[in-house]
Amino acid sequence: MNRKSFLSTTALAALGLSLGGWRFPKKTHFLTLSFDDGFKKSFYRVAEIHEYYGLKACFNVIATGHFPTFNRDPKWMPREILGDFDDWNKLASRGHELMPHTWEHLNLTEVPVNLAKENIDKCLDYFEQNLDGYDPAYAVYNFAYNASTPELEQYCLKRVAAIRTGGWLFMNQRANPFPAPPQNLRLGAWGHGPDNCDDYLEEEIQAFLQTEGGWLVLNLHGLDGEGWGPVSPGYLDGLLKRMVQHAAVAVLPAGEMVKALQD
Repeated sequence: MNRKSFLSTTALAALGLSLGGWRFPKKTHFLTLSFDDGFKKSFYRVAEIHEYYGLKACFNVIATGHFPTFNRDPKWMPREILGDFDDWNKLASRGHELMPHTWEHLNLTEVPVNLAKENIDKCLDYFEQNLDGYDPAYAVYNFAYNASTPELEQYCLKRVAAIRTGGWLFMNQRANPFPAPPQNLRLGAWGHGPDNCDDYLEEEIQAFLQTEGGWLVLNLHGLDGEGWGPVSPGYLDGLLKRMVQHAAVAVLPAGEMVKALQD
């Protein structure tokens, strides 16, 4: 995999001008740790770790994960350890970011397109009705399994500001380019599993820091043994401690980064 940055020095300078007046005058490396599914215990702990360093966590939750009928992929996301919208509203009230991660965690590329679109609409409708402060103008729809098609992406982008999908579907490098103009935004994410992903994260982030810059979105799930490719709380704590001390790095949730690019 070619890890050489695709952002030129000129592009980075332009980024500094566009974002510098808002919040990030000297940052060149933007990191989003994108936590999926909605593991109640893990997400509260992830939030606490982020808060200790003055950061906002990036959470993406299944709209129906708390329904008694939810039974998708019970090995990796048993319903009894998933939270509900009371939890998500509490975390949102603390400043963390809660974004849609599908209606029922289907791989939408494996079902009829009409069903896939219905699934998207039901998910987004539920978020608009049940998540306090949800704003579609800055929302990111996170495809389950990071699986999408151009048709489904464009359908989503009629209702949200950005979509997150598999980076391997449309680019051959890990970091995302900064969009210009920042409309119809497609974010490529990368992840590792099903085993612990501490070593994977460290390798990816160290490689990213050797480039000229960009926006790296890493897809995570729970802590300890929760979810596919879990991360260790101690590793996450140490990682964030290092990143907030790094002069070139900003750790941001995806929606906040989208908002920065639009403003």
